[in-house]
Order: sequence, then C-alpha cells, then structure tokens
Amino acid sequence: MTDNAPQTDKPAGKTIDANDRARLDQIFMQVILDVQAQAQQTQPAQASNLAAMFHKELVTDALQGCAMLIAGWNQGVIDEAGLTRSAKALRGLELPELATRLERLRQIDEA
Repeated sequence: MTDNAPQTDKPAGKTIDANDRARLDQIFMQVILDVQAQAQQTQPAQASNLAAMFHKELVTDALQGCAMLIAGWNQGVIDEAGLTRSAKALRGLELPELATRLERLRQIDEA
C-alpha cells in the first residue's frame, strides 16, 4: 500500500504569512526569550532528588517546545506541538500566566 499524500517537512500549526513574520519577528522572539529565561530561573518545589528530577524535565520540555516554535516560525508556522509542549511545561512549573502569554502566539498575526 502506498501513500500518495504530499510529503512536507513543515510542522503542524497555523501558517504565518512571510510579511507578517517579518513584521512580528521581534515580538515573537521577545516572548520566546522571556519564556526561556523564566523557565530556567525556576526552582524545584521541594528540596528532594525526585522534585529536582521532575523540575529539570519540565524545564527541558519548556525549552524544547521553544526550540520547536522557533524552527516552525522559521518555516512560517506556529508549531502546535511545540506550543502545547511548552505551555504544559510552564503550567507544571507554576507559570500559568507565561503559558497563557505563549499560547497567544496563535493569534500573533491577528493584532
């Protein structure tokens, strides 16, 4: 059985027009850099090895999601998987406001 669907390397998500991308690049990157910085500044909720392990995993997920978002942005897409991954991790790090701010990137071209 063969799959005749066109192959694409673009991530799933909302497509952003090239003109909008150029105009909004600085705003997008400010949000991403803020997310990265704040995620890296968090501390584990408790002073135990297990808490530290889970904390490190959440920070890693937030940062990897941001990397996915940047890669998608460079291809003209708001990467849905990266957005979901980062937002979930930020909520786990008790940064719900930052997660909401990140999720607003879905509408970045609507402002």
